[in-house]
Amino acid sequence: MLRLSMGVIGAGRVGSVLASRFRAAGFPLVGVSGRSPASRLRIATLLPGVDVLTPVEVAAASDILVLAVPDDSLIAVAEELAASGAVRPGQYVLHTSGRHGLDALASLSRLGARPIAFHPAMTFTGTAVDFERSPVFGLTAAPADRALAAELVAALGGVPMWVAESDRALYHAALAHGANHLVTLVAQSMDLLTTAGASDPAAVLRPLLTAALDNVLAYGDAALTGPVVRGDVTTIRAHVDALAAADVDDATVDAYLELARATAGRAEADRRLTPAAAGTIRQVLDEADWDAMAEIAAGI
Repeated sequence: MLRLSMGVIGAGRVGSVLASRFRAAGFPLVGVSGRSPASRLRIATLLPGVDVLTPVEVAAASDILVLAVPDDSLIAVAEELAASGAVRPGQYVLHTSGRHGLDALASLSRLGARPIAFHPAMTFTGTAVDFERSPVFGLTAAPADRALAAELVAALGGVPMWVAESDRALYHAALAHGANHLVTLVAQSMDLLTTAGASDPAAVLRPLLTAALDNVLAYGDAALTGPVVRGDVTTIRAHVDALAAADVDDATVDAYLELARATAGRAEADRRLTPAAAGTIRQVLDEADWDAMAEIAAGI
């Protein structure tokens, strides 16, 4: 099967890896653009022999144009390309933003281009490690363009998830909340373990977190364990006191309190906590918040 030619604007962690994988899947890569030293290094490492072109040159030479640029730059890049005259009717233009849908490429759609939102639901390193990962792709496309979008996902060994235009921001919020905030949470836990004397906090957490993640992905709220779901108020109070005594940063304490509240809410909703037990837990957490505010007011 004849593959359409492809060009990639943006040789960041996502763009460089996608370009390399599409190239390996048989799509002729006409060129990539990348300006920073890090982008040039990724091109040299992952895309040897591929021409480094300007964005306008990449757009003019490709049947399928991939815009792998930051979310906040996407609309401006699309408008610049529209003004350049490099994009033509019938040309496929993909972007890799999770937040944006087809509206972000409206300036190109008006020229007759065929936009596709093509977001890999994966964290990227920009190295060969990423080649082994086969993510779900959050796709938004016109009905006539869905077959091409699905073919591209299949060429990468991925799985398609169709997202309505109106749900793009919610879809992306879900991913950011689950992945980005997980990093913050785990890093905070590692800091606390280090304060508690662990020489290798990652080794302590890895088996626990791996089991917890596997369980929640398989069983949802039924996987929840720990003092909140057990209604163990004395343990929760001891946690709060220990956090205060350890003089950890306020953000970690705030995260513990808010996530404990959210956990109590979910445990109450599925009736693993009685309303009375959930209320007692919230009272303990609210008192911890009040104590913290009092200390701040007193200049402690």
